[in-house]
Amino acid sequence: DKAPLSKSLLLVPSATSILLTLLFQHYQKFFAYNLQAVKEDFQIWRLVCGRSICLDLKDTFCSSLLIYNFRIFERRYGSRKFSSFLLGTWMLSALFDLLLVEITQYIFGITINSLPSGFLGPVFALFVPFYSSIPRVQVTQVLGHFSITNKSLVYILGLQLLTSGSYIWILALSGLISGICYNSSILKVHRILCVPRWVAKIFSWTLEPVFSSAEPTNEVRVGMGATVDIQRQQRMELLDRQIMMSQVAQMRRQRQQQGGMINWNRLFPPLRHRHNANYQDHRPSEQGIPPPTEVSEEQVARLMEMGFSRGDALEALRASNNDLNVATNFLLQH
Repeated sequence: DKAPLSKSLLLVPSATSILLTLLFQHYQKFFAYNLQAVKEDFQIWRLVCGRSICLDLKDTFCSSLLIYNFRIFERRYGSRKFSSFLLGTWMLSALFDLLLVEITQYIFGITINSLPSGFLGPVFALFVPFYSSIPRVQVTQVLGHFSITNKSLVYILGLQLLTSGSYIWILALSGLISGICYNSSILKVHRILCVPRWVAKIFSWTLEPVFSSAEPTNEVRVGMGATVDIQRQQRMELLDRQIMMSQVAQMRRQRQQQGGMINWNRLFPPLRHRHNANYQDHRPSEQGIPPPTEVSEEQVARLMEMGFSRGDALEALRASNNDLNVATNFLLQH
């Protein structure tokens, strides 16, 4: 739900990889990531084909699981920003692939003619926002010293994908570097390598209805996980949703009694006054109340692209002090 691009990346490349492996082996040569052909014969099309479809089913399985876990970024940022990140890191990682191959040959004397195929550069690049923006929640401990968190499984999948081939470490390193460059506020790469708005609208009209999913109508029952750790994580998520829903129900009752819009200050009082030195016990004086926060139109547009109304987007951004992640998380919950 709310992640059509992630769904398309799961279905189309995986189905193509399975067909190439089982039925159309003679077409696999067109999807080989042959760097020698790119550099010597200028077959630039191999950069597109070779960096899109995995020819190893193990790589297909691991990358599909990672994309499924990283769908949270499409829900948080919107499909346009998420696709811009994938496009930008795909282009940057292609450049870093060539540079790392040349550096390896110059330093170690190792000639690398081909690399593992697949949409691996952007997948590894997604570990950068995953590490920096997803909170770490401890689930359990092993032997009393090693912590198991909600992010451990994703890192294990990344390690499994990293060890699946001889030179896949080059793709991993180039992906991580491209992710850091794209997220850098100094380089401003995200302003240059982005999907134009009109292109995003075209794909929204044509492909999004095909890969979109209906919003779930029923909650998933607790205890359906395959392991005790997964069941514990499900209970934690369910408890968090129940707390958020109780807060919203309380605000709605207050709105029905008093009339008017939802009092967003009840949800985010620390955010609205975190820069106010006179703020104490969530009861600021009238003189200490800061002026209304100016809302970025770009962030409003991102929330509207995700399907929220302009009024809700404005109120959420004002209440969260222009924190797009906090505003998005609340709107997605309600």
